Amino acid sequence: MNDDVERNDPMAVLEGQVWALAAVVATLREAGTGSLEKALAADAARTAVLEAAGVVRREGSDTVAVPALQVGPASSNAASARLSSMRQAVAAAAGEAVTGWDAQSDDVLLDQGRASAATGHALATRLVPALPGLADRVATPGSRVLDIGTGTGALALALAQKLPQARVTGIDSLERAIRLARRELDGAGPGSERIELRHQDAVDVRERDVYDLVWLPAPFLSDDALQACLPHLAAALTDGGWLVAGTNPAPHEPLLAAVANWNAVRNGGSALTSHRMAEALGDLGFEDLRQIPTVPGGPVLVAGRRPDRAASTS
Repeated sequence: MNDDVERNDPMAVLEGQVWALAAVVATLREAGTGSLEKALAADAARTAVLEAAGVVRREGSDTVAVPALQVGPASSNAASARLSSMRQAVAAAAGEAVTGWDAQSDDVLLDQGRASAATGHALATRLVPALPGLADRVATPGSRVLDIGTGTGALALALAQKLPQARVTGIDSLERAIRLARRELDGAGPGSERIELRHQDAVDVRERDVYDLVWLPAPFLSDDALQACLPHLAAALTDGGWLVAGTNPAPHEPLLAAVANWNAVRNGGSALTSHRMAEALGDLGFEDLRQIPTVPGGPVLVAGRRPDRAASTS
């Protein structure tokens, strides 16, 4: 009888999943300052939760984690991303009427920002070499990179450190985020001196022929803001420059799709899919369009190259 009650109680299952996610975040945080093996061994009861959730499994005397948990040096960034999501979920459960990132706490902004450092590292070390001509461009002294929605500046810092010839401009519509970014970058070491921070909305970008690379995290902008800013970002690119947009994959699981939409509504963001972003860039004349998966269930990057304006008008 008790087994039937447990199986038919979705609330109990959901509560268990919350605690399982808490175990994942705690393990990732510890792995970021040590190793995954030590983190798993540190708390047997917590690791048992991970095992029950299917995140780790026993192979003889060894404990093997699924690939999503085997993140190595990026453990702390992954933990920050999950922790930011959990903080927002707690706020929603408490009935806090959060609408937009300006209503989030500093802790949420900092967690989200620190998580973005892994994205900046991946952009510089994996994507830049894969996009035709881009590596040479950003290896030129004085090359320019624009980081839309820079938040607390972690992504901009990662780009500046991995692209030592480039100057990085980070803009954000939230003045408080820019203040936090300046605090985070103060004394951050090599690369920080090549970062310019501006309190500016993406829709207000009016520079022309300036940037060799533009990073656009589409889920953090509303659909209206994306539609308004894309033509200006295209004009801000140099001939042959690349725009790379991060988009969320379209979830196949109904619960995940509903949660993604709720997050977008609460934070004033967008649930724009990679296919729709590629179409939008194509309509603006971008060439060499490509959609690049990251990790299973993770963001899909949409990249497009701005054509040579002189060639297109001749």
